[in-house]
Amino acid sequence: MRLLIVEDEDLIAQRLERLSRQIIGHRLQHLAVLPTLEAAQLHLKEMAVDLVLLDLNLNGKDGFKLLHQYTAQSFHTVIVSAYTEKAIEAYEFGVLDFVPKPFDLSRLSKAFDRYFDTDYRSLYPTRYLACKCRGRLELIRVSEILYCQGADHYARLFLRSGEEKLYDKSLNQLLPLLPPSFLRIHKSYIVNLDEAGALQVRGGGRYFFEMPNEVDVPVSRSGYKLLKSHLAR
Repeated sequence: MRLLIVEDEDLIAQRLERLSRQIIGHRLQHLAVLPTLEAAQLHLKEMAVDLVLLDLNLNGKDGFKLLHQYTAQSFHTVIVSAYTEKAIEAYEFGVLDFVPKPFDLSRLSKAFDRYFDTDYRSLYPTRYLACKCRGRLELIRVSEILYCQGADHYARLFLRSGEEKLYDKSLNQLLPLLPPSFLRIHKSYIVNLDEAGALQVRGGGRYFFEMPNEVDVPVSRSGYKLLKSHLAR
């Protein structure tokens, strides 16, 4: 795991580093601690990162700027801040957790648990996903997504409008950010159950979920059982 801590107060930064090393243990591959927005921006341009622990007040500069600028990249973000009134806004833009200051080992551990737990679903689902399109950042409403398809380290988002967007996170990274209405029905597909669809069984024991845009999304055997359970509710 490659971790970046962005915190301008030395004592808090040292505490975050010490507790993070204690929690992550042998899984930690690289850790950087930076005090400024500019240093963090440069680091993210040059280094691959898995998780960022981000303060929102960096020497008077808004840490949200980093979140808005790099939310389309593949890393997850955990906000560590005393500005708890900013929590809902942070969750809406896809942070994995919001850890209020002051924090202890137990609370920080929960944030890392959410990163390592691939089945984790946030109580505050993301409202927007940021996708890069022609060199600029475009915010996509999650409610507009019909289904998602895995594409190596990326996810293809298929929208109600018929458009397709490429998102810079894998399905494993994307799923924890989505509302409970999104269900992974196949290793390569996540569908939005808020959209009307029909479960189909075809020859050879093949299963499909027909989406409103008349696209048949494959359903695995385990996904079939999970999907039937959700549709029966």
